[in-house]
Amino acid sequence: MPPFPSNPSVTDAELVEQARLGDTAAFGELVQRHQAVVVRTARVACGSREEAEDVAQEAFVSAWRKLDGFRGESQFKTWLLTITWRQALDRRESLWRRLRRTISTDDERYREPVVPARSAEDTLVDEALVKKVRTLLRGLPAKLREPLLLAAGGDCTYEEMAVMLGVPSGTLKWRVMEARRRLKAALAEMDEAMR
Repeated sequence: MPPFPSNPSVTDAELVEQARLGDTAAFGELVQRHQAVVVRTARVACGSREEAEDVAQEAFVSAWRKLDGFRGESQFKTWLLTITWRQALDRRESLWRRLRRTISTDDERYREPVVPARSAEDTLVDEALVKKVRTLLRGLPAKLREPLLLAAGGDCTYEEMAVMLGVPSGTLKWRVMEARRRLKAALAEMDEAMR
């Protein structure tokens, strides 16, 4: 008799095998275990919580459909996050194309609001810093920006991120360090220019 899916001692690999045999409760347990990290990973690429939740749902549906193709060469979580990442990038690209056709991305009404700080002065300082960092992040090449954002999320190991992005782990670590170095240098340069 297979172990009950809600048993925490049941591994992902065991749940995958049960799900392959048609046990939807086993796949439901996998969804429960990984839902939060899937949404956070999708949010790195999409930017909005709503879009990330849609991507997460699509990723789980896709994983269910492709479950027979999961070879177990990596952990289930890594395989699932790779599916999530690819779908999030596809959605982001699609959204950007639609957005560019309908509105100007420079329009202040369509920017993410900044959470107010303690005082009006603090709010201005925070808004200025957020704008600087966002501008600098957008200026980074995608191959540096995406690993940095994934690493900042803290949900994946470098090995998992390397699989998701299809690069060697050492290359990924270098890209994160290089992105951080460039951001620090650019912020220092901006601060120096303001003095």
